Amino acid sequence: MRRLLLSNDDGVHAPGLRALYEALAPHARLRVVAPDRDRSGASNSLTLSRPLSLTALDNGFHCVDGTPADCVYLGVNGVWDEKPDLVISGINHGGNLGDDVLYSGTVAAAMEGRNLGMAAIAMSLVGSHHFDTAGRVAASLVGAADQLSLPPRSLLNVNVPDLPWDEIQGFRVTRMGYRGPAERPMEVRDPRGRLRYWIAAVGQNADDGPDTDFAAIEAGYVSITPLQTDLTQRAAIEDVQGWLDAFA
Repeated sequence: MRRLLLSNDDGVHAPGLRALYEALAPHARLRVVAPDRDRSGASNSLTLSRPLSLTALDNGFHCVDGTPADCVYLGVNGVWDEKPDLVISGINHGGNLGDDVLYSGTVAAAMEGRNLGMAAIAMSLVGSHHFDTAGRVAASLVGAADQLSLPPRSLLNVNVPDLPWDEIQGFRVTRMGYRGPAERPMEVRDPRGRLRYWIAAVGQNADDGPDTDFAAIEAGYVSITPLQTDLTQRAAIEDVQGWLDAFA
């Protein structure tokens, strides 16, 4: 039976993680290592300034006082002898579409798994109600994972519409869309009158063409986007070399 490592960024008590566990438990041996609290937006950060605590909970899950990437690092390279066959992160409460992947702890947990040599999938529900639908999607993908061959240092970013299972239109392979700039931060005063700032909402869709993750979700399809960790803009290499040669 396949060995799966489950993690997330919403925290070990998040309903999406429980839904993912319940959906996959009949199909695999599961290990759960997740942050002890909500670490949304943590991206790929690792905790380097202090040791980490790995705590077993009564339900068999484990929590870490660190980031999603910390959790997967310990889940793969920690106290257990057996390494997982596949890392699945989620189910996130809210979508990870377009530029969201740069900040997402959900995607970062999957990416850490891929960096450690594991196949990896990030799962997100674009809403907050139908986690059971996203769980069924995850089970479908895990069942066919052996037939998928991805290039090195790549992973799947899966977003599921917040719909009942029988209203899902199907599956689409998509590319990342892009958002416009984020809104200005919100200014607030604390009880002592000091000025503080809330990070504001993400920007509006700037590229939501028909082949994007945004468009698939809007049409009721599950979006599956292959991601890579190599951010090199190869199309710009020649231009940058010419610019450098002009003054070097």
